[in-house]
Amino acid sequence: MCKIRSRIIIISRNCHILQNYGVNEVYKVQVLDDTQSLQLLCKKAFKSNDIGEEYKELTLDILKYVNGLPLALEVLGSFLLDRDVCEWRYALTRMEENPSKDIMDVLRISFDGLENLEKEIFLDIACFFSNKTHHSSQQTMKKLLHYRQFYPDIGMKVLIEKSLISCQDGYIGMHDLLKELGKSIVREKAPKEPRKWSRLWNYKDLQKVMKINKEAKNVEAIIIKQYPKEFLKAIRVDALSKMNQLELLILKNVQCFGTLDCISNELRYLKWNHFPCMSFPSTFHPDQLVELILRHSNIKQLWEGKKCLPNLRNMDLSHSKNLIEVPDLSEAPRLKNINLGGCIQLVQIHPSIGILRELQHLYLNNCKNLVLNLIILFGISSLKTLDLSGCSKLLNSKMLMEPRDTKHLEEVVKNRNIIQLPTSSVYEFLMLPFKFFYPPKAEASLGLVFSSLSSVPCLEYLDISFGNLLQIPDGIGNLRSLRGLNLGGNKFVTLPSTIKKLSNLQHLNLEHCKEMKYLPELPTMKEETIDGYYGQLLIFYCPKFRDMEHCYSTVFSWMTQNLQVYLQPRMEIVIPGSEIPKWFNKQNASTSIIMDPYDVIDDPNWIGVAICALFVTHQDPMNLGEIYDFLNTIAYGVNNINGCGKYYQSIPIHLTTDLVTVELNHLFIVFYSQQGLTSLLSSRSNTMHDLHGIEFGTWIRSPKGLRVVVKNCGYRWVFKKDLQPLNSTMFFSGNSSSRKRKFLTSD
Repeated sequence: MCKIRSRIIIISRNCHILQNYGVNEVYKVQVLDDTQSLQLLCKKAFKSNDIGEEYKELTLDILKYVNGLPLALEVLGSFLLDRDVCEWRYALTRMEENPSKDIMDVLRISFDGLENLEKEIFLDIACFFSNKTHHSSQQTMKKLLHYRQFYPDIGMKVLIEKSLISCQDGYIGMHDLLKELGKSIVREKAPKEPRKWSRLWNYKDLQKVMKINKEAKNVEAIIIKQYPKEFLKAIRVDALSKMNQLELLILKNVQCFGTLDCISNELRYLKWNHFPCMSFPSTFHPDQLVELILRHSNIKQLWEGKKCLPNLRNMDLSHSKNLIEVPDLSEAPRLKNINLGGCIQLVQIHPSIGILRELQHLYLNNCKNLVLNLIILFGISSLKTLDLSGCSKLLNSKMLMEPRDTKHLEEVVKNRNIIQLPTSSVYEFLMLPFKFFYPPKAEASLGLVFSSLSSVPCLEYLDISFGNLLQIPDGIGNLRSLRGLNLGGNKFVTLPSTIKKLSNLQHLNLEHCKEMKYLPELPTMKEETIDGYYGQLLIFYCPKFRDMEHCYSTVFSWMTQNLQVYLQPRMEIVIPGSEIPKWFNKQNASTSIIMDPYDVIDDPNWIGVAICALFVTHQDPMNLGEIYDFLNTIAYGVNNINGCGKYYQSIPIHLTTDLVTVELNHLFIVFYSQQGLTSLLSSRSNTMHDLHGIEFGTWIRSPKGLRVVVKNCGYRWVFKKDLQPLNSTMFFSGNSSSRKRKFLTSD
């Protein structure tokens, strides 16, 4: 006897309600695909499946506008029935500017059912964050909404449950008509007066507000992003002084001029590249400010004296070429990131930086005139990144304070609650690790700096490149937490043997070390290295290198030892060389090569693939001009030859003007583990077995005056047995002299 069963179908805008009542399965109705959308539009607008030739282009525009929303297709299709082409074109233009009331009224039902905070989140997303840009990433969007005190964790979840937004691959999406709904809600009380809106997202609206220059007390958030090629007429920014409720301000590539008599004290996030003012007004009290980002600004001095900054976490003034000093930061206890890179006029940083207990990342690269006593940094135990590249004056000066400067040290000690001592005792206390007062040489001083930096247990990345250092002291071996070390552009002959102690080191950059002759034994990573990291070793333009056979042996030994300890998803190596090693048994005289994985996919001993490319850098007389100081020269990637998208990474190589006089031959080697290669490719196919061949390719963008050419590519499937100790004869053909030849000139 068969049982009679029934099904209950519940329709709701809120899937959370269905979950509360124990619904077995929830089906989210999808928007129509292109074919379905076209069928529905034709049914409503033409009463048939045939489209007149003159309507085809407009039909595609309408399908793009409605983006698969059935309601919009029905309303628009019915409205366009029996209308001519001119009426269609006019209707489409009108709806883009003022969407149909019938559609908006239906969509607004869901908005009206939201709580106040959820409405605010919806409006911010609709106006600012719903395009696939930097600001539409879920992480960034949540951060900015959190600064606005909208509690996004729960609010965004509600919007997803009510199908008002979607989240895919870490990005937030919203249907175009819902975006229009949000913008129309912001505009509705004063459609012609943007100064009365709560949000501004359009350049022309901002320009209008600035031109009128009247009170705009309702404006809470402004995000305007222009592309450089779209630079429009410069606008006067004086009206910002009349927005006292402004919380969020992002201006990118907006040409501005004028003065700020005051600026909102409610600001929590300020990002303004090319900031036009030389300082902030004295009335600015940034106690709400969480992030201050003024890249390429005209700022000379942030403000006078000391400001209360209890919430400030990120300060980025990079490439502000007029900045001469950084003020007292003793009342910014939560500051985590400071970026002053490229501030070429910066002379001093207030010593209060030494008491920032939460500071993790400090970038001082290319601060060519900075004179900072590095002892100030020694107490920052939280420091993870320290970038001093290009700070030759700083790295080659006496780095300890003289007795007359110990007033600041006493303040540092007092604020850190270390110990209470008179001035002379404070000086003696801080000198204990050094056991000296006046170092005779900058190198000796630098050695003691490294010794003392070992007391910074979290330091993971150190960049002291292009500092004209004559030697790297043995104390570098004390930096046991280092994962990245950039020593490029210095004048040392060799590295100290203590570098072998850096068992966490994964990235070592030795490019442009023009005096370096020898390479010591490199460290082997520990097994507990964090998953997902990749290794990198760059030895580029080191013209005095001796005994290349030893270099190759050291480098490949480093690679295989690290692969034995920890099979990294990816490793990258750049070394001098004028021929692809014979060990790469499949080669092709081209910028790319096809790899067939079928013979190895099911082999339990297969662990990955090693790929090599020979590239040459030389002068280009047909394209002389400006030489860029820095360029991501080599981009590379792998893809399924049947059409899967390419996944490109890039190798940063410094190219400088002195390279045009020589030809440089180098080898670029990349290793993908089986897991790394599989995860890279299988996201576009169900399994590796679906792949019908893999292509490894390179992409080069040469700066003016130089040519970078990839001559050959090769690869080898790597098995467990290949990780045994290697010697150079396994890699290179020819006699001993050919292996020891100079690698700066082409064959």
